Amino acid sequence: MALKSTVFKAELQVSDLDRGHFAEYALTVARHPSENDERMMVRILAFALYAGPDLAFGKGLSSEDDCALQEIDPAGVLRTWIEVGQPDENRIRKGCNKADRAIVISYGGRSVDVWWQQTVPLLARFSNLTVLRLSADETQALGRLAERSMKLACTIQEGTIWLACGEQSLQLSPELLLSSQAG
Repeated sequence: MALKSTVFKAELQVSDLDRGHFAEYALTVARHPSENDERMMVRILAFALYAGPDLAFGKGLSSEDDCALQEIDPAGVLRTWIEVGQPDENRIRKGCNKADRAIVISYGGRSVDVWWQQTVPLLARFSNLTVLRLSADETQALGRLAERSMKLACTIQEGTIWLACGEQSLQLSPELLLSSQAG
């Protein structure tokens, strides 16, 4: 019998001063059996960073053709493809070719260095790709915030992220590894 996903609920308040986006979201997040709290929380962080009315969680780990998050406009056009972790060049290429913009939020400690050195030469041709990196300390701290029911407040200003959950709060400063020219 296959293991089932674990459902998490998050009330997310986003105050993105960089984009002028202020909203509240009631999120239902299915954590795949092979996914850990750290990866799930990076997906929630990705949602907060790119939040908007058309952004939704994709099937991600349970589908090779789907990404972690995607933004599809009302006309059915795929605007944003977001991956988390260290996807291979094929997945990144697929996202860049399918969507107006593709974003990778990488994490994984020192293994990100190896992944990035191997992958960056293959990505130079994509003008619609942005790659961010979270440190191992940041993602471990994110993972510790995971609860089946969460109230999260996220403030984003000048590329710095403040995330609060109850009495706990984090400051995150993702490193920009590659900047999209398409926004």
